[in-house]
Amino acid sequence: MSTMERLMRIRGYAPLTPCWVELASADPARAAEFYGELFGWESAGDRFKLGGRAVAGLSRSMPERPDGWLTHLSTPDLDETLEQVALSGGHCLSHPADAHGGIRAIIADPAGAMLGLWQATDFAGAQARDEPGTMSWPELITDDPSSAARFYGSAFGWLLRHEFGTGEWLNHGHDAIAGLAAGYRGAWWRAAFQVADIQEAADHCERLGGAVISEPIETGLSAYAELRDPWGARFSVAAPVHHPVELTVSLGNLPAWD
Repeated sequence: MSTMERLMRIRGYAPLTPCWVELASADPARAAEFYGELFGWESAGDRFKLGGRAVAGLSRSMPERPDGWLTHLSTPDLDETLEQVALSGGHCLSHPADAHGGIRAIIADPAGAMLGLWQATDFAGAQARDEPGTMSWPELITDDPSSAARFYGSAFGWLLRHEFGTGEWLNHGHDAIAGLAAGYRGAWWRAAFQVADIQEAADHCERLGGAVISEPIETGLSAYAELRDPWGARFSVAAPVHHPVELTVSLGNLPAWD
């Protein structure tokens, strides 16, 4: 991949797909140091950047926005999406408000899992994907997949399918956009970030004062680990797993040629 291709900025996102992720922290300055060390991010006010491209947000926690990572979905019409969320049994926790580059609202599904909704004005969301240090595959952790399938199907038109022993959400175009994992006692959305080496990322998190909640494991074509920053915010890191492919050709049954 050329330098120009590697530094190319993402300009937009399909409707109702993950486009942005933001951390709310009681101590943004110290959080910026931790994640800067862990992912190689640069702190730029209310955003983290990687190579000059915005990859995640940072804000101070408030009563309506508690500590932790919040995944956002892109929407071309925030009011219409909020109406459909309400009709499907969801709740609006934070009504539409101007944000840096867009309009945002925060919702919760019937089980309490929170998501942000983002209607862009001049900022579409994360400007880089599919490389270390960028937003990866968010997952809904839930103890009631059937109820989740009904809500997200009605609210966003998502489909749930099971692949490689796990669940994944598909959008209208049947593109995989997020995952689903079994949990207990409620539901929540877990943000994830891509890294080059899953074990090194877990070890580095611990050296920086964080913790490993779930040790690195392989699932299909990727490996992941669940981590916690020093202030309790949980997130995952993921890395692709490259398995060697061995091809064998048997010549025993080929027809003989004169």
